[in-house]
Amino acid sequence: MGSYLFPLTAVLIWSVNTVVSKLAADSIAAAEIGFFRWLVAAVLFTPFVLPSVWRQRAEVRAQLPRLVVLGLLGMVVYQSLAYYAAHLTTATHMGIIGSLTPMMVLALSTALLGQRLSWGAVLGSLLAIAGVSLVVSSGDPASLFTQGLNGGDALMFIAMLAYAVYNILLKRWTMPRLATVQLLYLQVLVAVAAQLPLYLLAPKTGLNAANLPLVAFAGIMASIAAPLLWMTSVARIGPSRASMFFNLTPIFTALIAVAALGEPLAAYHAAGGALTIAGLLLAELWKQPLRAPRPTAATSCG
Repeated sequence: MGSYLFPLTAVLIWSVNTVVSKLAADSIAAAEIGFFRWLVAAVLFTPFVLPSVWRQRAEVRAQLPRLVVLGLLGMVVYQSLAYYAAHLTTATHMGIIGSLTPMMVLALSTALLGQRLSWGAVLGSLLAIAGVSLVVSSGDPASLFTQGLNGGDALMFIAMLAYAVYNILLKRWTMPRLATVQLLYLQVLVAVAAQLPLYLLAPKTGLNAANLPLVAFAGIMASIAAPLLWMTSVARIGPSRASMFFNLTPIFTALIAVAALGEPLAAYHAAGGALTIAGLLLAELWKQPLRAPRPTAATSCG
């Protein structure tokens, strides 16, 4: 049971950070907070982690291509697109779209890791899709076929797809010689390097009293604490089970957004959130395989 506290706490932190992203949209440019959050994390990590990483430099060099891919997917694409999405959609919508991550991880796990599907996972994912469709369409899912998604919602879909791929690769590309904190630190360095050109070219607001607390939360809690908790949870319970906790994102984000931003809650928000929670419970509790395992030769011969 204790293993579930890791993804639960990580998702709670990221839900708060979704609201922080929305607050940041009015006080700092997306490219700025995207760069500064990882710079803060790198500065705080370096004194404690760099010496051990240097001793492991041969292993780091061997794993460098994988580390770059992980850093770009999990730290740059996923996080940066969320900041741009915050300019175009609500925090509540961003949180509920995040609940599609389990479905994406499930599909990728089945295709790439050979994971067997269960009835609960399949039906739970369908419930999550129904819930998200209800919310992003403002209670009219049929309108998605005629009007499509708004730009912010589309960016969040791409961001969550990138994070789903990140979770799969994190499980598939085992690097036993590197500790979890070392893996995270190296990915943070990739994020700093990748975000630097965008930061230098983009318009700048500058750090001030209004946005400094937002950068601090993003740099410490969302960039250090939450990823460490998440990477630990993926290692302990696997990407599919860990990602199911993203179904709690709509509830956490909506409640925080109402309190902090005054975003209104409609009936379709409640219905969509309820569907995603039902999906989480269904996937966790109904483990019956979609297909019964084939009998072995010994079994079939009696």
